[in-house]
Amino acid sequence: MAVDLRRTRPLWATAAAVLAVAALSACGSTEAADPVAAPATSSAATPTDATPTDATPTDAAPTAAAPPPVTGKLRGYGTVRQLSETADLVVRGEVEAAGFRVDEVLRAATGSSVRAGERITLASLDGGVADMAHMSKLETGQVVVLYLAQDPAASAFRTLSGDFGVFDVTGSGDDAVAASRSQAMAVSGLLAEDPAASGHGFRTTLGQLRAVAAQVK
Repeated sequence: MAVDLRRTRPLWATAAAVLAVAALSACGSTEAADPVAAPATSSAATPTDATPTDATPTDAAPTAAAPPPVTGKLRGYGTVRQLSETADLVVRGEVEAAGFRVDEVLRAATGSSVRAGERITLASLDGGVADMAHMSKLETGQVVVLYLAQDPAASAFRTLSGDFGVFDVTGSGDDAVAASRSQAMAVSGLLAEDPAASGHGFRTTLGQLRAVAAQVK
């Protein structure tokens, strides 16, 4: 039996179109299921205000403790003139068990009533000052020139910056040797500082201490 090709061509064309549509549908469904085409985001990878990270401080972080207070230090003096200008009283005398016997007043600030022959009370420096550990003590029988600051509340005197205000005296008259009590805590000159002498103590004469004190008004 002979088949009429003119009648079968439309059937083949229709069948081909149906197959093409089916193939395209299959491709579209594959792309939609591909995870690369539509990546999923993770909430754990993005920090939020509710989830603090290592780089985000929270109110629960501990507060640093305040630093301890700084311990006070004494003022240093470079010259005998600076000591004379600062002191309320400059005296020569002898340390006694009951105080300090004033044999000579080299300089007294305005208002001071201390005179030769009197005895004054010497008070120790504040124990909280860091430099106190390196200070010497005034012992009974020592003859010294003292540069003093008055403590009005206690009616007593303190040496200026500890050993800075103490000169040990050997001999008598203007030629008597006056040596700084300390090498490290000592002036380096009479009227001008001498950097080469710093830290080596200072020696002069009683007459020179008198002359510098007399220059200060």
